[in-house]
Amino acid sequence: MSGHLAATGAAAGGGLPDLQLLVFAAGLVVLAGIVAMTDAALAAVSPARAAELAREGVRGARALQIVASDVVRHLNLLLLLRLLCELTATTLVALVAVDTFSAGWTAALVTAGAMTVVSFVVVGVGPRTIGRQHAYAVARAAAPLVRWLGRALGPLASLLILIGNMVTPGKGFREGPFATQIELRELVDLAEQRGVVEHGERQMIHSVFALGDTIAREVMVPRTEMVWIESHKSLRQALALFMRSGFSRIPVIGESVDDVLGVLYLKDVVRRTQSAASEASAASTAPGADATPVAELMREARFVPESKPVDDLLSEMQAARSHLVIVVDEYGGTGGLVTIEDILEEIVGEITDEYDVERPPVERLDDGAVRVTARLPVEDLGELFGVELPDDEVETVGGLLAQALGRVPIPGAQATVSGLHMVAEGTTGRRNRIDSVLVRRERSTGDVPAETPEQERQTADA
Repeated sequence: MSGHLAATGAAAGGGLPDLQLLVFAAGLVVLAGIVAMTDAALAAVSPARAAELAREGVRGARALQIVASDVVRHLNLLLLLRLLCELTATTLVALVAVDTFSAGWTAALVTAGAMTVVSFVVVGVGPRTIGRQHAYAVARAAAPLVRWLGRALGPLASLLILIGNMVTPGKGFREGPFATQIELRELVDLAEQRGVVEHGERQMIHSVFALGDTIAREVMVPRTEMVWIESHKSLRQALALFMRSGFSRIPVIGESVDDVLGVLYLKDVVRRTQSAASEASAASTAPGADATPVAELMREARFVPESKPVDDLLSEMQAARSHLVIVVDEYGGTGGLVTIEDILEEIVGEITDEYDVERPPVERLDDGAVRVTARLPVEDLGELFGVELPDDEVETVGGLLAQALGRVPIPGAQATVSGLHMVAEGTTGRRNRIDSVLVRRERSTGDVPAETPEQERQTADA
């Protein structure tokens, strides 16, 4: 009888610590859920919106603004705290399971199954849903504590990230791999699958993410496609070049294309010529502004290295109210130019206008001439006329014409190559590339360009 009472008392005494461990584990799971809810809320908070709330004087918004300005570091800290709570709770449950079922597979399976279900529901689903549904309310409430934890435990999280990068093969992430664009890209893809965003919107969002990894060299108009004018040319010649090329801004060069002196604007030329014409008409004298050198009217050019990230370049161009910048290569020469429209095309795609038409690759005319697209391969043009054309350096008819001219072809430019007389026709696209080339056979052969005096006065970059 006394032995039975002793055994019962021992069992009761052993059950009390197990109950305390389970209560402690439950508290840690709830704490992990709160941390997960805060994590989800901060991930959905916009720094701009947080700054606006702070200006309005909303309670907790000031702390939220500080946290949102360095959200990656605080998210890493929250991840560390959540893992600490979950793993500690799992350890406590394992101790209770071992005490109840003795050490073995039964205790391990009970612990794994119970904590998986509890963590998924209490930490993974419920709190995260609440955090995203009420992101700003949750974030403002938790921001002061998160800010304090960031000061107290931030160095520990940074140290652990450093250790993790040291043992990870390859190059690690300085701020940790826990908050990346990949996660946001996947969320956008999921939103498209659920019909929240359209396919075109998803593509534009992905393009915005890609801007940070894109450099100026990848979006620039290369120097071989630039249209430029020499500084000693007159405003009359510049106006003719503006009208023929279709551009509203043209770089002004000195001795060579690597010596860009400034940028000439069409509106400046028109304003000067019209003003001079009005004054000459009032004074009954001949207008003289047409003979003014373009160097007197050009504006200052802005230069950027070809390795400049496009997102930073866009911000600088917006701040400086500049629509065109000159890209400089690693040797200090002119690599090309970038306009705001070039950067915009990286987001929304190719920009065309109502004058752009889709032409057939080959169109035979009644007079025996052939109109071909500028993108037609040189080999195909040679087969049409039964001649051998040089295709070792260029691949398209437009490139062949540019090679013969020694510069970028603009409408009306002419050249003769291997007995074929080629005339550049209309332009297409925002960059005003040559759309089609009129080709006819000539009796005499030769590779010497033949241009009118007016065309010789127009200068385009090679």
